[in-house]
Amino acid sequence: MSEETDIDPDPGLRYPTRPGRARPYGPSKRDNFDSLKKSAQYVRGVGPKNAARLRKLNIKTVGDLLYHLPRKYLDCSKIVPMNQARPKRFCTVRGNVIDAETRRTYGGKTITKFVLTDGTGAMAAVWFNAPYMAEAMKEGDVVVMSGKVNFYDMAQMVSPEFEVLGTDEAEALGDMARAMPILPVYRATEGLTQRRLRLIMGNALRLALKDVRDFLPPAMLRARKLPSLPDALRKAHFPQKMKEAETARKRLAYDELFLMELVLALRHKALKRDDKTHRVDVSAKIDEHIRRLFPFQLTAAQEKVLTEIVGDIRSAKPMNRLLQGDVGSGKTVVALYAMLCYVANKRQAALMAPTEILAQQHYQTVSRLLKNSRVRILPLIGGMPKRKRRESLAAIAAGEVDIVIGTHALIQADVNFAGLGIIVVDEQHKFGVMQRGSLIKKSLNPDVLIMTATPIPRTLTMTVFGDLDVSIIDRMPPGRKRVKTWWVPRRKLPGAYDFIRKEINRGRQAYFVYPLVEESTAEQTRQLKNATKMAELLGKDVFPEFRVGLLHGRMSSEEKKSIMLSFRDGKIQVLVSTIVIEVGIDVPNATMMVIENAERFGLSQLHQLRGRIGRGSEESYCMLFGNPRTPEGKERLKIISRTSDGFKIAEEDLRLRGPGEFFGTRQHGLPELRIANIVEDYEILRVARRDAFSVAQKKSVTAGGRGVPIDGTYYGAMLKEVRSRFADMVELIGVG
Repeated sequence: MSEETDIDPDPGLRYPTRPGRARPYGPSKRDNFDSLKKSAQYVRGVGPKNAARLRKLNIKTVGDLLYHLPRKYLDCSKIVPMNQARPKRFCTVRGNVIDAETRRTYGGKTITKFVLTDGTGAMAAVWFNAPYMAEAMKEGDVVVMSGKVNFYDMAQMVSPEFEVLGTDEAEALGDMARAMPILPVYRATEGLTQRRLRLIMGNALRLALKDVRDFLPPAMLRARKLPSLPDALRKAHFPQKMKEAETARKRLAYDELFLMELVLALRHKALKRDDKTHRVDVSAKIDEHIRRLFPFQLTAAQEKVLTEIVGDIRSAKPMNRLLQGDVGSGKTVVALYAMLCYVANKRQAALMAPTEILAQQHYQTVSRLLKNSRVRILPLIGGMPKRKRRESLAAIAAGEVDIVIGTHALIQADVNFAGLGIIVVDEQHKFGVMQRGSLIKKSLNPDVLIMTATPIPRTLTMTVFGDLDVSIIDRMPPGRKRVKTWWVPRRKLPGAYDFIRKEINRGRQAYFVYPLVEESTAEQTRQLKNATKMAELLGKDVFPEFRVGLLHGRMSSEEKKSIMLSFRDGKIQVLVSTIVIEVGIDVPNATMMVIENAERFGLSQLHQLRGRIGRGSEESYCMLFGNPRTPEGKERLKIISRTSDGFKIAEEDLRLRGPGEFFGTRQHGLPELRIANIVEDYEILRVARRDAFSVAQKKSVTAGGRGVPIDGTYYGAMLKEVRSRFADMVELIGVG
């Protein structure tokens, strides 16, 4: 048969209806999952053309097809006549599109509206500010849609879930509703209709479900109230009830999260496997000597995390700890205490920061705190004169330096330490996991302390940093005031300038932050303000009586250093900048910040920027100017205006943007999850993590107060599945 006719002729009546059975793990002549590894091309209804289309969806094998789950479902079992739809209730209707329009309101917003009828009545489907929806339907289409009914000038659903049916599919809807009461809707691509995908999925299940083996033992499934893997796959694609789809997805999400956490558990176990090559003594005398160097008393929160860190330092096993703390909470002092413990024991310490500005800031802070000590400190950054770099490298290799502070220049091949004992990595999310590993290889089993001022939501703490022990500084130093934050209408900008002028005349300083360095010709950035142009405007027209400085990432190291020193010393009153000031700038006298086009920044980024002010005892003010055009953009500015709790902000930021955008980089080490959502599936993640660490340590899980042992066959099956799904992560076992 040709590709177009080699399909199941009955569009919905012959999909699998009986539960699949998992073949038990154990010796087998067919231990290679033959059908799952076959090319998707050989599934009935695919062929070469559709196989090429499936590859665009990252589907190459039959196994990939089984895990390409529906992105939503339409409940065709509850289709109601339109004249029986009740306001404020959710329902599903089916009708023909008889009218379509997109119009613009006086306020500049767009309304896209389709009118459907089923013979008993009419109902509208409405989208606001989504002009792209104009192509979603056309007159004559048969549509099934689900949503909450309300009445305006007629019955309508706002932003409903919907599916445009093919003619034959619409005619067969009565039969489909009986055989497939829940209609799966898949992520598709051009040339692949939903009808075709449903047929392909049905054929793939019939072909391969018999070869699906469960890598979780039956006792573990019973303990967690999870269905078998074949049953979950079948019901995820073709459930008879929505509850079945939810239960199936829960099992498949658990699998994904359990296997990912098992990698982290194995990595954690590997890191604790070998002993340190050196033992560090933190005696009462050393503790007293270090504390005398600090011109202040540590907070209770700092003391708590120091107890945890000193316990690691004294241990025979290497430390791999994450130190979290909001902006200004005192992480650097805690890290310095840990490094000085090693210096006191004749070992070297290294601190790696992601930017030269932050590295210089750390160098200045540490030098200031240790000015009355004999500790030898050396900066190592990119762009150093060759002679100075050569001399610095020789001093490090000879053991003539106690603490080295630098950027990624520290991981260059020609950097060798005489006796590196501890590595402190600041703002870890700015580095790749492999970069961290390169620095760790400079010594044998060193202690590793990772610190971040970007509060990390609990879900990411369990995933990206799931192999690390965690310490949190959860209190700010006394005397720190909350920064007053306002989302200001643009018409009030002159008033903001007057307010800032008065504050500067009182001896204070201000930041102005812009999203761009220079003007762009790109359509999407044409309306954005840029730092270079605004520095000129502010200096000439707005604040001619003050000195205005400009700072951005394209400047040389010396230029940045000169500008920052001038601002720190009060020679510059207004500093115009890009996000280069996001971390590492500490000027207590700066009490005001204006962020233009604030909707262009993420929540955590706005919180980091705001953290540059409020570092002294004076009242500080942050003014956000922006015109967000999306509900998400408006919500971000509302959230940052009403709370200063970095962890709450981070949770909201993760919810709004997702993990991939939360860090602003794909280097954070979180694998792509096809099914689970680490934000929405937090409870599943929590259980999966506990089970994974139990399996890695004891080869058992706890259920109902008793241990459920995992025998060697199933443990091997789990490891095999880990290697299959998370090969890249497996390679990182051993990198803290």
